[in-house]
Amino acid sequence: MLPSSPHSLGNPRLLRRQRWQGRIGLCLVASLSVLAGMTDAIGFMATGDFVSFMSGNTTRLAVAISDADLALVLHLVLLVLTFIVGNALGIVISRLGRRRALPLLLCIAVLLGVAAAWPLEERLPALLAAIVAMGMLNAAVEEVNGLPVGLTYVTGALSRFGRGLGRWLLGERRNGWRVQLVPWTGMFAGAVLGAILEHHFGLKALFASALLSATLGLLSLKIPHRWQLGYTPR
Repeated sequence: MLPSSPHSLGNPRLLRRQRWQGRIGLCLVASLSVLAGMTDAIGFMATGDFVSFMSGNTTRLAVAISDADLALVLHLVLLVLTFIVGNALGIVISRLGRRRALPLLLCIAVLLGVAAAWPLEERLPALLAAIVAMGMLNAAVEEVNGLPVGLTYVTGALSRFGRGLGRWLLGERRNGWRVQLVPWTGMFAGAVLGAILEHHFGLKALFASALLSATLGLLSLKIPHRWQLGYTPR
């Protein structure tokens, strides 16, 4: 259950609108998490590198440093920096698009399409394009009704869920902690789908990710702009 704003208490219409805004926001989070999980699974299986899971790449970087594998160290540093750049670009594009999801998701679709179409002999540019796209994706939704959400990583979501479960076991009845399973479930389902697609199409399965991103962008036109502003706070 999503928390209610103090200003909505006693105003049934405002409360109803806030609940719908939260439900639509969670549906968007779930859909975007599917996109992230699908893309990460395809990228990992096709190249051996994580596309959105930078915690994994950071651990691999530490191991590479301990092994004195300079080539792998430089490769993984490039991936992490590319992800940071993607996040920054996502904010810039979101602000230029008046914090609407459509421009951002269409840019992500183009990047994923480029990655899918790139020659298989040169996978690094395709990998970097996909990583930039996943970094940008985090700017699409940052919170829903005041609850922080992650789209391309779920460790934080599982941690918030676990802490909420601990408080619930102690008798505390705070709202919102259960919804942290939404991005985890979406990413898991997307990863399963992405793995199946990669088995059949290899890196070209990213065309499916591009199509999903463009589709979600078009569907976002049905979401009121004022609601989208609430998903991406300044």
